[in-house]
Amino acid sequence: MNKTDFLVIGSGVAGLRAALELARGGRVIVLTKDRIDESNTEYAQGGVAVALSDDDEIALHVEDTLNAGAGLCDEKAVIVLVEEGPRYIRELIEWGTEFDREGGELAFTREAAHSRRRILHAHGDSTGREIVRALLDRAKKDPNITFLAHAATLGLLVEDGRCIGVEYLDPNESLKREMRAKAVVLATGGAGQVYAQTTNPEVATGDGMAMAYTAGATVCDLEFVQFHPTVLAAPGAPRFLLTEALRGEGGRLRNDSGEAFMKQYDDREELAPRDIVSRSIVTEMTRTGRQWVYLDLTHLDANYLRRRFPKIHLTCLRYGLDITKDQLPVSPAAHYIMGGVRTDTLGRTTLAGLYAAGEVACTGVHGANRLASNSLLEGLVFGARAGAAALNETDGFPPGVEREPKPVDISPPDWMFDPQTRYRVQELMWQKVGLIRQGAELKTALDELTHLASQALNTRTHNFTTLARLITEAALWREESRGGHYRVDFPKRDDEKWRVHSAQQLNQPIKAVEQIGGG
Repeated sequence: MNKTDFLVIGSGVAGLRAALELARGGRVIVLTKDRIDESNTEYAQGGVAVALSDDDEIALHVEDTLNAGAGLCDEKAVIVLVEEGPRYIRELIEWGTEFDREGGELAFTREAAHSRRRILHAHGDSTGREIVRALLDRAKKDPNITFLAHAATLGLLVEDGRCIGVEYLDPNESLKREMRAKAVVLATGGAGQVYAQTTNPEVATGDGMAMAYTAGATVCDLEFVQFHPTVLAAPGAPRFLLTEALRGEGGRLRNDSGEAFMKQYDDREELAPRDIVSRSIVTEMTRTGRQWVYLDLTHLDANYLRRRFPKIHLTCLRYGLDITKDQLPVSPAAHYIMGGVRTDTLGRTTLAGLYAAGEVACTGVHGANRLASNSLLEGLVFGARAGAAALNETDGFPPGVEREPKPVDISPPDWMFDPQTRYRVQELMWQKVGLIRQGAELKTALDELTHLASQALNTRTHNFTTLARLITEAALWREESRGGHYRVDFPKRDDEKWRVHSAQQLNQPIKAVEQIGGG
């Protein structure tokens, strides 16, 4: 099996929705490097933002998204997202997605920087898991879709300036193989694992971004990394995300003295955009000499909390914390990257035959700071659009010449991460390219990452190190503070010079572009 009509890399919301679209016109193989239900989508607790409630409007959702994006959203992409969002949510419901309801009507909650209650959720705080369940159920019933799990993609195949397939690890025989297709849709998710502290699962190592860059595609806005402000920081507990919806329902942030401190930093207090809340927490931690602050829900109705946030309630209990009685120690962690592989609003990258959707892609919809709960909607809308574009634009295009596969036997060290390099990259990124940045430290980090990337590393470790280097290079290049990118040596936002996107391409210097792409 070395040829198919279409390849999708990744099985989160964007990959599954793209696969379902592509299956209308050919055979689709979905490659995943872990279980087919393991992705960032699976961990999305808070919900999906969509203008469907009676008191909401498309224009308000657009306005909130643009405001959160700190002047760098591409408005055309935002309009596509928000206008088409309701259609795809209704489609999900038709396909069996069970969003929470009150009295038979869809239940909406509010999160930071939203002017309306427009966040749909499922099973309280397991929205991503429910969406993946419904999409997987439908995809598994489609005879044109085949899943190949535990098949790590190592690189993209390019011939005559066109992406014609992938090189991947055969999970059954530890062999490196090629698979060719008319088109490849990247839906590999995010890159939180390049940081020592992250909410992301182990699979979120940014492979897709690095592979696309190495193959010649342009990546944009990699300096904009969103750090989730409230991640469980209890000793011995994992870095478990405590959804924004906890603050949307009235949770307060308090310091060691019990003071609700957010009013000192922003008039919107706990409902300020994530970058502001995260930096405020770090400032407060530095001021008080503590390693965390506290998220206080104890003034809210206990029964409601247990019903609304069942997964969070049970997880915290496992580590000796009761969200109805105890203040929860929290601190920020890397959560989401606004940048990625440059695409237009149809999911087309700058490399022919390669499409991208979801967190791996950069449509410009998030600007410098993603509005809470827009990511699941983005995966649905742009996953479908990328699938449709790949289907329409490759009609009659052959999926490559049939040829005998030439597997190469490789041992685990050839494809597993080199642990020493991985840990060094993670610490370097956390310490010097994190929430608060400074030019001299960025330069030091870039020099070391450039050196690491030049070493004789296996493919996956090289991809990992390359992406960290690209993020650092973009952060050093942007001499201002905007959204998820904060420079203490350039603390002001500078629209006159820096209201542009960063663009990076193999063997070319970083440059500014006015807009991510049309389409």
